[in-house]
Amino acid sequence: QVQLVESGGGLVQAGNSLTLSCAAFGLPFSSNFMAWFRQAPGKEREFVAGITWSGHGTYYQDSVKGRFTISRDNAKNTVYLQMTSLKPEDTAVYYCAAGPKTYSSNSDYYAKPDYHYWGQGTQVTVSS
Repeated sequence: QVQLVESGGGLVQAGNSLTLSCAAFGLPFSSNFMAWFRQAPGKEREFVAGITWSGHGTYYQDSVKGRFTISRDNAKNTVYLQMTSLKPEDTAVYYCAAGPKTYSSNSDYYAKPDYHYWGQGTQVTVSS
């Protein structure tokens, strides 16, 4: 049984940093591309960042480029999202996801919420 468990969410002031973690259990190799999505109240879930199994391929939503960094430690079966210069607009529930994504030159490919597995979500609140 596949399980993704997020942690690290919390309340921070604008301009500060926060790092989220997602531990994966029982992930099949075919679904080893991992990503972070977020969902604010009243809004649709949106793609934030994604990463390949090797960690060398990373993809970001334009609004977080230069501020967020996705990484992974396969020895720990964990993916991270380092968030800096946080803004109130970043407030949302952040979800870890995994699926059978491969390299694509089309960024929309990674943004589609058709991942096979999802975590329960962790709340990130940024105060002004």
